[in-house]
Amino acid sequence: MSKSLIDHAYDFVSKHKNSVNFKDIWEYVKKEAGLSEEEANKKVGQFFTNMMLDGRFITLGENEWDLRERHVFDKVHIDMRDVYSDVQTSDIDVEDEEEVEYNKVFEEDSAIDSSAEENEEKEESAEDED
Repeated sequence: MSKSLIDHAYDFVSKHKNSVNFKDIWEYVKKEAGLSEEEANKKVGQFFTNMMLDGRFITLGENEWDLRERHVFDKVHIDMRDVYSDVQTSDIDVEDEEEVEYNKVFEEDSAIDSSAEENEEKEESAEDED
């Protein structure tokens, strides 16, 4: 049974003491798997996704990859609450501002309608008194 592309990548990265550039990993994997340039071009996106999802690898930024086991959890862990809290706060603020602006139109219309109704009631009351 032949190795998967991701297993070739694991072998390659594990042979290096330091992080490895994705380009170098992919060149090795293409060669080991015997992929033609056409096949490689079709598979590179899926391969990158597989590396992202495979728990054995970690991206260190600048397209550098290493094995997760070589790094301390605190150094490579991203707290998703920090990532999402910034996005949600800014989105909520924008939505709130848009909602306030949108509702102003209806509040103004409602105020105009209310004052017109009050004027009609006053006129009717005045006519009744006469």
